[in-house]
Amino acid sequence: MLGDFLVTALLSVSALFFVVDPIGLVPIFIALTEGQPSARKAAIARKASLIFMALVSFFAVGGGLLFRTLGISLAAFKIAGGLLLALTALDMMRGHEPVARTTDGEVDEAAHKQDIAVVPLAMPLLAGPGAIATVMVLTSRARSVVDVGIVLLAIAITGVATYAILAASSAIARVLGKGGRSILERVMGLVLAAIAVQFVVDGIGEALPGTLGETPAIEQQEPAGPIPEPKASLPSWFGPGRRG
Repeated sequence: MLGDFLVTALLSVSALFFVVDPIGLVPIFIALTEGQPSARKAAIARKASLIFMALVSFFAVGGGLLFRTLGISLAAFKIAGGLLLALTALDMMRGHEPVARTTDGEVDEAAHKQDIAVVPLAMPLLAGPGAIATVMVLTSRARSVVDVGIVLLAIAITGVATYAILAASSAIARVLGKGGRSILERVMGLVLAAIAVQFVVDGIGEALPGTLGETPAIEQQEPAGPIPEPKASLPSWFGPGRRG
């Protein structure tokens, strides 16, 4: 029981943290908050993290109902979410900014806005398609209320970690340097790719039951033809000399 709890918690936290990738957002956050005092930067990071936790928690709890209303199966969403995470993971391993987040034009436009905590930081940089797909897939894998609570706890942990990293973005950029961030991005991308493949495998297994299952043992397989009926045996009092 404790082992299942730890596995679910580790999967939820790692999947969500890697797809949000707050360390990869450090250069963008520095560019957006350039020239602002440290207190203002911390306030922006705190507001963006809180909005992220609220949005992602909403989709984690109510996303399944929304998709059922639209007639979209969870199996299909697992496959789509896994493919989206795979694209993000490939961009991370190649050292590119994930294209599913935002464009350069959106970042430039946001730099001239008064409040950047909502757009583009909270949405779509933090609570982007990848994060929403991740929490919905994790919730669909839940077998009890405890598992759903673990997903919500993972959202809270990721939000707090994101706030801490963005608030200390200048110091982190100096410590890691460009080379350190590049290495860390590739390692996180590799782990995220493995999680994405698992999501796709789960979705295919649910959409096409038996496709990825093991072949049943010989003694458990159904016979190919009809089972011959056993010949009726004569009662013991019916002697061998009186047959027929």
